[in-house]
Amino acid sequence: MRMVDLIEKKRDGEALSTEEIKFIINGYTDGSIPDYQMSALAMAIYFQDMTQQERADLTMAMVESGDQIDLSAIEGIKVDKHSTGGVGDTTTLVLGPLVASVGVPVAKMSGRGLGHTGGTIDKLESVEGFHVEIENQEFINLVNKNKIAVIGQSGNLTPADKKLYALRDVTATVNSIPLIASSIMSKKIAAGADAIVLDVKTGAGAFMKTLEDSRALAEAMVGIGNNVGRKTMAVISDMSQPLGFAIGNALEMKEAIDTLKGKGPEDLTELCLTLGSHMVLLAEKAADLEEAKAKLKKAIEDGSGLKSFKTFLESQGGDASVVDHPERLPQAQFKIEVEAESQGYVSEITADEIGTAAMLLGAGRATKESQIDLGVGLMLNKKIGDKVEKGDSLVTIYSNFEDVAEVKQLLLEHIKVTEKQVPKPTLVYGEITL
Repeated sequence: MRMVDLIEKKRDGEALSTEEIKFIINGYTDGSIPDYQMSALAMAIYFQDMTQQERADLTMAMVESGDQIDLSAIEGIKVDKHSTGGVGDTTTLVLGPLVASVGVPVAKMSGRGLGHTGGTIDKLESVEGFHVEIENQEFINLVNKNKIAVIGQSGNLTPADKKLYALRDVTATVNSIPLIASSIMSKKIAAGADAIVLDVKTGAGAFMKTLEDSRALAEAMVGIGNNVGRKTMAVISDMSQPLGFAIGNALEMKEAIDTLKGKGPEDLTELCLTLGSHMVLLAEKAADLEEAKAKLKKAIEDGSGLKSFKTFLESQGGDASVVDHPERLPQAQFKIEVEAESQGYVSEITADEIGTAAMLLGAGRATKESQIDLGVGLMLNKKIGDKVEKGDSLVTIYSNFEDVAEVKQLLLEHIKVTEKQVPKPTLVYGEITL
């Protein structure tokens, strides 16, 4: 086989065979296929798309390029949840312990945040002592014992994807549905889950800004998952405004605790119950979605979800007393209110710009090397559709420096108040199954 012939084949809109895709990924991983040829192929895929079979073959070739985690020693159907990112997306912190408390094993591999998207590990590390550097065997033991554990991403998981992702970033081929879908799904499949629930975001704070693109990505990922033998479904949810009220690591940890106590924001609670119900159903711990949702609601009401969270934190070295004493989480030095300059109704909260404002405070990473300040961030006091009087606080800034003029300006520019009332955005736009 010659790479130039395969580039030509894809350029002309033909489908690549399983063997050809394996040849490409193996060659690119070991360095025998150079960047310039892989760039040409990525651009050909960008314009010509891939068939369902090609997408599945590309995903599995990337899975097989590195380590695969064997979770067969964990009892039951292991269900993973993946979100395509967003602002204030605290769902994993709530969902993990909540579904674990009804008997679903959650063996989660998570990453750190980059840019305005917060990483689950960063949020968990706002609890003193909590760590994800655990051996695979201990990880498996903890899931068998507590039904939940979180581990950091393995260094050699899908090396082909890491290499290809870096290339796509500098060749204007990031926004290609088959390349995005295979990148996400290769990591999920290599991480060993039996079933996968995908939370595909849509709107200003999402990777996919339009509902049409979000649906296409959801369908591609669900297709790949089921094609390679993983039960997979997707929920398309709103990210036109941040989810919940909190944006920032310790602030989101406190919001997750409140949600497990039954006192969380309405949208965050609803989305967790929706995603969680599908996780419970795929794990075969309920006969239908209604029964699954009822079990999760009961786990919030009777405190078993919260108890599961405490056990989880403690088992990985964390100070579980923060659940009852959230003031023990990292605190910011200054609290500054951003007041509405006119009365009316909140019509727009541009999620990605709000995420950038939190990043400027130190809540996110501008580069991989950036240090995160776990105590800082933003608390929204109003959401889209809410009535506002002049002088009402729109947002509370939690900062460790006093001059937040730039952050304030950014927030006022991207939280719009209009005279006319606007409806609250739809939270869940649809569900994709095979």
